[in-house]
Amino acid sequence: MSKENCYHCGLKCDTDEVKFDDKIFCCNGCKTVYEILNQNELSCYYDLEQTPGSIPKEIKGKYDYLDNVEIANKIIEFNDGETCVANFNIPSIHCSSCIWVLENLNKLNSGVKTAMVNFPKKEVRITYKSSQISLKEVVELITSIGYEPFISLDDANSSKTKINRTLIYQVAIAGFAFGNIMMLSFPEYFEMDEYWLNRFKPFFRGLMFTFSIPAVFYSAKDYLISAYKGLKHGILNIDVPISLGILVLFTRSTYEIISQIGQGYFDSLTGLIFFLLLGKVFQQKTYSFLSFERDYKSYFPIAITKINKDQTHENIAVHNIKQGDRLLIRNEEIIPVDGILLNGNALLDYSFVTGESIPITKISGDKIFAGGKQTSGAIEMEVLQTVTQSYLTQLWSNDIFQKNTTKNIKTLTDTISKHFTIIILSIAFIAGAYWYFTDKTMAFQVVSAILIIACPCALALSAPFALGNMIRIFGKEKFYLKNATVIESISKINTIVFDKTGTITANNSSEIQYKGITLSQSELKAIKSLLRSSNHPLSRMLYDSLQVNESNHISDFKEILGKGIKGRIDKINIKLGSASFVGSDDNKSIRTSIFVKINEEIKGEFIFQNSYRKGLRHVFQILAKELKLAILSGDNEGEKQHLENILPINSQILFNQKPEKKLHYIKNLQKNNQKVMMLGDGLNDAGALAQSNVGIAISENINVFSPACDGILDAENFNKLPNFITLSKKTILIIKISFVISFLYNLIGMYFAVTGNLSPIIAAILMPISSISVVIFVTISTNFLAKKLLY
Repeated sequence: MSKENCYHCGLKCDTDEVKFDDKIFCCNGCKTVYEILNQNELSCYYDLEQTPGSIPKEIKGKYDYLDNVEIANKIIEFNDGETCVANFNIPSIHCSSCIWVLENLNKLNSGVKTAMVNFPKKEVRITYKSSQISLKEVVELITSIGYEPFISLDDANSSKTKINRTLIYQVAIAGFAFGNIMMLSFPEYFEMDEYWLNRFKPFFRGLMFTFSIPAVFYSAKDYLISAYKGLKHGILNIDVPISLGILVLFTRSTYEIISQIGQGYFDSLTGLIFFLLLGKVFQQKTYSFLSFERDYKSYFPIAITKINKDQTHENIAVHNIKQGDRLLIRNEEIIPVDGILLNGNALLDYSFVTGESIPITKISGDKIFAGGKQTSGAIEMEVLQTVTQSYLTQLWSNDIFQKNTTKNIKTLTDTISKHFTIIILSIAFIAGAYWYFTDKTMAFQVVSAILIIACPCALALSAPFALGNMIRIFGKEKFYLKNATVIESISKINTIVFDKTGTITANNSSEIQYKGITLSQSELKAIKSLLRSSNHPLSRMLYDSLQVNESNHISDFKEILGKGIKGRIDKINIKLGSASFVGSDDNKSIRTSIFVKINEEIKGEFIFQNSYRKGLRHVFQILAKELKLAILSGDNEGEKQHLENILPINSQILFNQKPEKKLHYIKNLQKNNQKVMMLGDGLNDAGALAQSNVGIAISENINVFSPACDGILDAENFNKLPNFITLSKKTILIIKISFVISFLYNLIGMYFAVTGNLSPIIAAILMPISSISVVIFVTISTNFLAKKLLY
């Protein structure tokens, strides 16, 4: 074992040490961060190699109140005694640099496990080890690097968004300065030659200079600070040319007034700042109006089982869960809300929340948290608080479950933005040099106009707004996606693989018959009790069909994916599943069945007559025009002939496919350069869904909320699947068109600026308008296409 310290984080290296550039790193993560910093591919505002725990004196003691357990519990969303999760609103989150710094907090303190930034909401969700770092220390850490969180203890359960009025004050001061300087400049505009005007001209110019100071150093401070921090780390961000334009005008104007050779350009300077800030306000209002943030109308199309007072079961949508409700959580289901465990043995997998895969045991009376997955049969819980959709969305989008996909749109945007500033500064320097020798009075105006008019914002915003608006539209149609990048993945697929049971068959319309030795009432009760714990589509159908009450206690429950379930109820040992699982000789049966084995005796089988989804043939016909289709079924070949009749020619149908075989099949397709979409249930097909390029779980009154899938489609909108795929492809086309529009705007704007036909004030007005116009274009276009195809 190496005794050397990591060059980046300073920790001791072990056997996994990595050597790079004649330096030793403890892991690939540190090596990657070093490469990023060394190559200046990303800007970061703070030195991530500072000594962990070095908190400035002015911060120490400020957050001592967070050591109070009662106060801390209002902020902490999850706490299992070892791992805690807290969500903070941070108004100062500004750009990708901020995201990078915050998401690398673990490099500053090893007690921080992960940090995930929600940029639109300006929030960061931090997972940390409570044994190594406290909530107070987490807050002190992020405050020490410049990201002070806004913590409201008045109403911890409500929105924590801080109303930041700084921008309004900056606009007001810049507007005040601009208006007064314009008024003081009128005599100069009209070249009036009057005694009193000439006598007080130096005084008026002094006033203009005075008015410009707060406009430059308060109203425009965000641009200046951002540019400084970028340059400090050798990075040319988009605020650099804007800041240069402001400083050039201010310096030139100050020189003219001091040397008394002119009045300067204070009117243009303050007008530039005013219209830049006004454009920023307008942008924020527009983006808020066009917001694609998911709300209660765009809910997860999944159901949870509510236990009524009369002990009957009712399937309700997650957004209808109320405090005090009693819920049934089956095996492999995700807990959607915080609550108290009432009945059952809870063995909870919180990897969905924390990334730790070791299950945690809970007993009756313990508090259980949203995001845990029950792994040992059914449990009952009482709801402590209502469901938070945004919290579930954050869990679903956790980096732990991200797939390694190439995001071409994002890569293209990042590449252009990276080189954009260098190109603009070069053009401004060349044009400035030309005009300096041609017409010195025009040189400063040309340089300033070039620095202001050119902006990659329209380019950077088109993809997030187009994809974000489409994900909102999909949500309204009960097709819920993990994140916006899934749309791009959908647009690239060329093969679709369907599971059969519960995907192309309807769970609520199958006829079930029993064949075998007559079952007693006690045996039927025991069977129903065992089925109650399972979330498999066939188990749910059989459970609903049995008109008997349930037994009370289940022990030794176990579910083997793709095979069956077993357990012990009132001294009765039961196995339910496939013929091979229970040991039946009827392995060659071509029926879809659940075999029953009680106390080592095979009793018989429940036979299912599947009913296929309405419009299935039409869906297959449309998809087959552009895509390859395949069906993988864990059942036997009982319905092979029927499937061959409704599937297009050359489609593949495979039966007796266990979960591992489905996974292997998709891997082979991908090896042959196929981009695969897999549609199945979130339980038995979890591996195949995770392996596929796009994994979609079909929901039909079943809780299939799983990190394995990229999307959840409500079964009632299954027939709209071709439209969803078409919309995804057309959305990418709209983004590419918006790229062209943004490029043309910059090209035309640069032409007028370089030729001296564009003033800095007009440039400041046009810059935000370009961004807004592109955002409006992609929003209207995606809305129009959705209305045409979905409604």
